Amino acid sequence: MYVFNLDKLSGQQSMLIFHLLARMGVEALVLVSPKIPLASIGYFQNAEEEMDLRFCKKTNIPVMRREVGGGATYLDENQIFHQVIIKRDNPIFSRNISENYERFSLPVIETYREFGIETGFHPVNDILTKEGRKIDGEGSGDIGDCFVWVGGILLDFDYQVMSRVLKVPEEKFRDKIYKSMKENLTTMKKELGEIPSREEIKSVLIEKFEKIFGKLEPANLTSTMIRGMEKLEKEFTSPAFLLKKTPRISKGVKIREGVEVIYGIHKAKGGLIRAAQEVEKEIINEISLSGDFTFYPKDYLEGLEGKLKGNVREKSLLNSKIEEFYDKEKVQSPGVESEDFLKAMKVEE
Repeated sequence: MYVFNLDKLSGQQSMLIFHLLARMGVEALVLVSPKIPLASIGYFQNAEEEMDLRFCKKTNIPVMRREVGGGATYLDENQIFHQVIIKRDNPIFSRNISENYERFSLPVIETYREFGIETGFHPVNDILTKEGRKIDGEGSGDIGDCFVWVGGILLDFDYQVMSRVLKVPEEKFRDKIYKSMKENLTTMKKELGEIPSREEIKSVLIEKFEKIFGKLEPANLTSTMIRGMEKLEKEFTSPAFLLKKTPRISKGVKIREGVEVIYGIHKAKGGLIRAAQEVEKEIINEISLSGDFTFYPKDYLEGLEGKLKGNVREKSLLNSKIEEFYDKEKVQSPGVESEDFLKAMKVEE
């Protein structure tokens, strides 16, 4: 098995390399960073729903669809990608994908620990610090005869740009996403106060991965590989591939496993309702309600938000909480009923 210990690659080659090697049937560990920022969506996502394509075009941030799962993300030189390409008939590969996630995460966990950051694997596909903050997210997929598993060491992170490249129904929701990411997503710089040497990190990663795969043979990109990536780049950035529709309907932004920001808009008879929630394991941690509807007394809307916080997102429970609040506080919202708030909150049966 090879190891491609690469530096920063131009264009979108930092993502295209594992796609190419999988198509070639080359088993390898790839360590690489992008030279310029780019945005990437998971294979099962809709680019127009997940990414603010207008902003990306305006700021010259290229967008590509990758052939592995996971969510929309922003990538730059402050991340070291670790990519495993392994044939599905390799004895190391497990038919249980969850087992592969946990096994291939171990070298990354051990690398973080080597630098003084205590981390652990959190199903389905996150590596978290002991305080519960995400510091590495992973995705996987099948390409050709190979299984591909990818993730990224977070040296530092631009929360502002990440919150900006994501598509939201209204701008006021971005603050919720930014705040939640700052609280739930961490980096080596935040944990240590400084960024360790890039080469030292990669050296430790290789050492830890060799515990699983044995001695890795160093390899470099060939001219054939570079031409192959250039060909793939045209395919992956073409409108036909990038903008293809999938059945997945976006309802918000996943921050880490178990934590997401859900936003929604609902037009009730009495006006437009906007809702933004931070949800952890189906429990509402934070919620903001706004819109152009009438709510009297107006200062009591904050009280309704407080009534909803801390509850499981279960329709009958939340409906009863809203009606209890209305009965107790004698509030009025002409043309807006409890069902309308639940629709804005995207609470389903």
